[in-house]
Amino acid sequence: MKKLISVFILLTIICLQVSAQKFKVSYSSELIQEDFTGNIILYLSKDNKSPKDIIVGLQLTPVYRIVADNLKAGEVALFDDHSISYPVELSNIERGEYYAQVVFDRNLGGQSIASSVGNIYSIPVKVNLSKDFDHEYDLKADQIIEEVPFKGTEFLKELSVRSKLLSDFHKKEIFVNAAVSLPKEYYENPDAQYPVIFSIFGFGGSYKTHSGKGKYKFTHIGDSPVIVVYLDGNCPEGHSTYANSDVNGPWGDALVKEFIPALNEKYRTNNAMFLFGHSSGGWSSLWLQINYPKIFAGTWSSAPDQVDFRNYQNKNIYESKSMFYDEQGNLFSDFTIAGRFPIVSSKDFYRIEKVIYRGTQMNSFDAVFGGYDQKGNRIRLVNLPSGEINSNALPLWKRFDISLLLRENWDDLKDDLEGKIRVSIGESDNFHLQHSVHLLDNEMKKLIADIEFGYFPGDHFTVFTKEYQKRGQEFLEKCYKNWLDENI
Repeated sequence: MKKLISVFILLTIICLQVSAQKFKVSYSSELIQEDFTGNIILYLSKDNKSPKDIIVGLQLTPVYRIVADNLKAGEVALFDDHSISYPVELSNIERGEYYAQVVFDRNLGGQSIASSVGNIYSIPVKVNLSKDFDHEYDLKADQIIEEVPFKGTEFLKELSVRSKLLSDFHKKEIFVNAAVSLPKEYYENPDAQYPVIFSIFGFGGSYKTHSGKGKYKFTHIGDSPVIVVYLDGNCPEGHSTYANSDVNGPWGDALVKEFIPALNEKYRTNNAMFLFGHSSGGWSSLWLQINYPKIFAGTWSSAPDQVDFRNYQNKNIYESKSMFYDEQGNLFSDFTIAGRFPIVSSKDFYRIEKVIYRGTQMNSFDAVFGGYDQKGNRIRLVNLPSGEINSNALPLWKRFDISLLLRENWDDLKDDLEGKIRVSIGESDNFHLQHSVHLLDNEMKKLIADIEFGYFPGDHFTVFTKEYQKRGQEFLEKCYKNWLDENI
């Protein structure tokens, strides 16, 4: 009897898979001439009328991926239950009306698959996923993502510098791009020179659309007008963080050895260089200061990504077995309200990024901190679908553990770094980042290191109050005074 039941269940599963929901997708010959080879992403959402534009990881909607090989224009690629899927196969998602959209990822250099220039996509359509599994839906990509123009002004200029280092690494043309904001006094005195603040966006920011806007705008250090350079950390894997990476290439060296000399040649700088960044930009600014301490005279690192991997978004990657579950079997959360109330689990974050396979937050960390094995395969921190931490990744990641780097090398670094670093953060950070900062703070106290830490009410997005800004700007002013004392 048990054998008959097992056979019945197996046949039922096979029948469901044969008649599972299907999406047939194709692209227009008017968009690209060559055949398409690469990944195709299907986005579904009940609420978002442009489902491809979800915030991956924070908006958990159904997504699916297939790989095409030499697909010709007009030919059909099929999404069914064999597609790489989140959260479940097409036949098992909740029934109802969805907006559906497909993107063909050509991976020409942009960060987000949904907005990478040159990618082709379909107009969103509304579909009714009923229990009629024989129904098939057709989507045709007849749109192409165009380049967003930089809107410069008399005082906001685009600077794009070809990097030989990055171009040689990737074997294609790579540029370091930024927006340069000039002080209003710049043209009044042609002999005046100015200090520079490099402002680094967090994950997903763009120098073309965000420069000079938002809460993080500088005009002066103390009484001194400044040139502000809005660096763009975007790269195909996510955020470069301006670190020299096995996967992304030598972004730090490209900035220091190629971009900054070009900046100094084009604009009247006085060689006093400072750093500021929030979130991934906060980690970037801290990393650059530590690795190029003679180039930069001070950094204000705001709410940086994990600075001590003993608390990597509330997990100790050196001791924990799983990134998904604690020892009691409870799900870890990666995104919270006020640092306390779980919203998105680590498991969901990683699972949706298995489908949206590049340009997303966890994939970005893997690209910066990870590398390749001897066969050329990527070494990632988390094994999927189990969620177990990959022990082979830890030696690679340790290279980017800022706390570990400072602890092991402080005697060699302190002469160039003391008094140059401020780290500030909200005590209710949505991504648990305050815990990592506290660990670093405690270690620096043990070394009697002259590094400034500041803790404030607020979370990752609300911490930037007037007092928060005032303290950070005062720190950079102090750093500039120190630089002037040493160089003038």
